[in-house]
Amino acid sequence: MQKILLLFLFSMTFVQTKAQSKPDSIAIIQLLEKEGLSWRKGDVKAFTECWAARPNGRIFNSSADGGSRAIPASFMQNPPANIMGGGGFSIHSNHDMSIGGNTAWVAHDEVSINKEGKETLSREIQLLEKIAGQWKLVGRSAQFYNPEKPKTDTTSYIQTVDIITGRIETVLAINKHYEAPNWHPDNYLILNHKGRLYTLDLATKKLTELNTGKAIFNNNDHGISPDKKWLAMSNVDNTDPSSKRYKSAIYVMPIGGGEPRRVTSEVMSFWHGWSADGKTLAYCGERNGNYDIYTIGVEGGAEKRLTTTEGLDDGPDYSPDGKHIYFNSYRTGHMQIWRMNADGTKPEQLTFDENSNWFAHPSPDGKWIAYIAYMSDEKQAHLFGKQVKLRLMNLQTKEIKDITPVFYGGQGTINVPSWSADSKKLAFVSYSVK
Repeated sequence: MQKILLLFLFSMTFVQTKAQSKPDSIAIIQLLEKEGLSWRKGDVKAFTECWAARPNGRIFNSSADGGSRAIPASFMQNPPANIMGGGGFSIHSNHDMSIGGNTAWVAHDEVSINKEGKETLSREIQLLEKIAGQWKLVGRSAQFYNPEKPKTDTTSYIQTVDIITGRIETVLAINKHYEAPNWHPDNYLILNHKGRLYTLDLATKKLTELNTGKAIFNNNDHGISPDKKWLAMSNVDNTDPSSKRYKSAIYVMPIGGGEPRRVTSEVMSFWHGWSADGKTLAYCGERNGNYDIYTIGVEGGAEKRLTTTEGLDDGPDYSPDGKHIYFNSYRTGHMQIWRMNADGTKPEQLTFDENSNWFAHPSPDGKWIAYIAYMSDEKQAHLFGKQVKLRLMNLQTKEIKDITPVFYGGQGTINVPSWSADSKKLAFVSYSVK
């Protein structure tokens, strides 16, 4: 919430028990997640639903510099709206829980990351009561502290968001810079880190380097074929004779790893989409100083230019029925989401707001597109280290809603298709900085 968090003491007697109810423990953890997320999103209704006022309920602050503050827990049922909605995420770990009848306490560690990418650390005790069958927070104790050692790198928070419930789960927090998750139906993600590709098993949380042969300068443009057997990637080929400063070309290889085969002869080329039949790749290419959208057969050959307007056209991703390509374009002087027929005809603008909108990814069921919105006008750039949020468009009604708070991210967050196979969740990466 704020840099100095609330430390709560509540005078209650708890029956300590190690035989905790698993459904209750899950419900309590999900309540804590909801409370933190709704505060950051500015959802007053959802936030106040997490709390119940009790006569002796207390919220106490203990800051890292020794300051303290106490307020009644009833404050949480009527918080001023102007202090909510600050964005960012909170990551809980090391839960220690005791449940006795209709009362419970939970101790845990928390890392709060604000929308500027700065971390605040706290150790907290949550006091809860079950009221009419629902767990409610009735008090909290939170002590903020400074890290023992300074960070040496960016921290990557590899996360998923449920587009219906809004629940955000942190799969892995790692003190290295990872980017651009693809979600394979076999329950793992593919990400890039310093030119290499890695798989992240969602069950075990194990990271394993993927064998990419001689392609060891991969960027964050990679993705899985419709039949799940192949991986397309954008790799820098420093042996290419071009005089261009960045020699990115597109390759394909078996999904389990191996020696990649180069598809595009021209650089710079950045992969973004597979056609529904797996026979064609869509990508952003720089030719003669202008960035446009191209397609090429997966076996190589001549490329086909689909856009010709001035300004950047980028991020092409096919609809699952193969009829459309979604992309972002600066052709109006402001980066917005567009779509066109798969042959490049009939371009149609889909977003019309003040955000800089990038990387529209249609869901496997064809009902939604998810995209990243920069909160500031970034012109034709999509840099790392900006305030962004993920948004969802209903393709039937064109209604748009936020599915995350504003957070610290940008380049690397959601460059590539990252939907789960059932169209219920998205994988993405948020960050904090040293």
